[in-house]
Amino acid sequence: MKNHQYVSASLLALSVLIGGCANPDSRPVAVQSAQPAANYGVIEGIEVVRVANDQIGAGTVIGGIVGGVLGHQVGGGSGRDVATVAGAVGGAVIGHQIEKSNSQQDAYRIRVRLEDGSVLTVTQAISDLRVGDRVRVNNNQVVRY
Repeated sequence: MKNHQYVSASLLALSVLIGGCANPDSRPVAVQSAQPAANYGVIEGIEVVRVANDQIGAGTVIGGIVGGVLGHQVGGGSGRDVATVAGAVGGAVIGHQIEKSNSQQDAYRIRVRLEDGSVLTVTQAISDLRVGDRVRVNNNQVVRY
């Protein structure tokens, strides 16, 4: 019984310490970029590319739940616990891969010859631009001007 109380007290103390490390200030922080404020140039090429959404989403969560439920059906005792955890992890990995393959979308890789002669390549989701357009590149976004 005393062991259980020590573990509970330790976990409570740990959660209080970790909670104290949280930053209550939710204001956005300005980050300086190495890229100048804006670059001007001409589009040399545009290429359509497929990009994958690599965020953890519903597929990962659902896969983990289904895998955990299926793993729980195997064995008994501590073997059941191990199978449940293994099933949850395996299901989450498989669910994430399926979601990632289904959420690919088109993007545009735009190559811009800047006024200083250098070349900058930007990948962005939408583009109404054409080769030869004079553009401004600002914060990794290419816009016609």
